[in-house]
Amino acid sequence: MKQKKDIKKVLIIGSGPIIIGQACEFDYSGTQACKALRKLGYEIVLVNSNPATIMTDPEIADATYIEPLNINRLEQIIAKERPDALLPNLGGQSGLNLCSELSKAGILDKYNVEVIGVQVDAIERGEDRIEFKKTMDSLGIEMARSEVAYSVDEALAIADKLGYPVVLRPAYTMGGTGGGICENKAKLIEIGTNGLRLSPIHQILVEKCIAGWKEIEYEVMRDHKGNVITVCNMENLDPVGIHTGDSVVVAPSQTLTDHEYQMLRTAALDIITELGIEGGCNCQFALKPDSYDYAVIEVNPRVSRSSALASKATGYPIAKVATKIAIGYTLDEITNDVTGKTCACFEPALDYIVVK
Repeated sequence: MKQKKDIKKVLIIGSGPIIIGQACEFDYSGTQACKALRKLGYEIVLVNSNPATIMTDPEIADATYIEPLNINRLEQIIAKERPDALLPNLGGQSGLNLCSELSKAGILDKYNVEVIGVQVDAIERGEDRIEFKKTMDSLGIEMARSEVAYSVDEALAIADKLGYPVVLRPAYTMGGTGGGICENKAKLIEIGTNGLRLSPIHQILVEKCIAGWKEIEYEVMRDHKGNVITVCNMENLDPVGIHTGDSVVVAPSQTLTDHEYQMLRTAALDIITELGIEGGCNCQFALKPDSYDYAVIEVNPRVSRSSALASKATGYPIAKVATKIAIGYTLDEITNDVTGKTCACFEPALDYIVVK
C-alpha cells in the first residue's frame, strides 16, 4: 500500500484516564492506528494524558506527549509539531470533544490542520442532542419522545409533559456519564444538575423511558466513496435501562428475526451514510419485544468499547481499517490483516457465539 492523502504528519489524540479500566478499548484502537499509519510511512504525533497505556510506549509513535488534554496544550503541540492532519475518533469522547473545541476556536484553520476520519459537523450531529434528533427525523428513524433542556427547570417541565419515568442524557459525555433514569422530581433535580454540569455545552436530553425494550447494537463501516458494511451486530442480555458497559453482550444477536435484523441493519447503514462518517461507527437501538417498533438510542461516530468487542469477535480489525479509510483508502483496497485473504468490504459471517 502507498500513502493516499497528501499528508505526512498525523496528530492522534488518546482518551486519557477516565475510570480505571474504562478507556482500555481506546488504547487498543489507538495503538492499532499508530502501527497502521507508521507502516504506511506517516509520521505520528501522539497526545495522551495517561502514561499507563501501550500507545504511549516510546516505539509506538514518532513523538509522544503525555500532557493535559485541553485545547491550550494541544495548540502548543500543534504549533510546535505542525501536523498536516488530526485523527480524533480513536480517542473516545475526549478526542471528539477536543476536535470540536479546536475547530470552534479556529485553531485547526490557523495551523491548516485537516480533520480526517470524521468531519466536525458529523461530530456535532452525532453528539449534540438537537442536531442528532434533526438528523434522525430527516431519515424517518424513530426516537423515543424527547426534548432538550438547558436548565433543571426546563427539564422538570418536559418531564411533567412526557410523564415519569424519564431518562436524562447529557450531550458530549461518554459511557452514560451524568445521565440516568429519573422516577420522580427529586431524582431529576439530582441527576439533571449533575448532567448539566458535566455536559460541555450544558445540554441534556429528557427522554421518555423505554426501559425493558431489547438493546441491540450495530458496528458499521463506511469509506469516502459511500461503500458501507456491517461488521457485527450485538445484543445486550440486559434490556434498555442497564447501561451497555454494565451489560452482558452477545454477538451475533440471538433473538432477532431476520426481518428485525435487516430493519435495524438498514437503519444503521442509513445513519452512517447521512452523517458522512469515514471509518467506524456504533449505532445503538431499542427494540420493543412484542412488535416491530424500534428507536435509535444513540450513535457514536468513533470507535467505542463495542468496536473492541466486535473486532475480537469477528476477526475484523476495525481500528486498522478505520485508520486506512481515514487517509483515503476504500474498503475494497484494504486487505484484512487477520485473514490475510479477504478484503475489508466482506462482511464477517459468524458461525459461533461470543459473549462479553
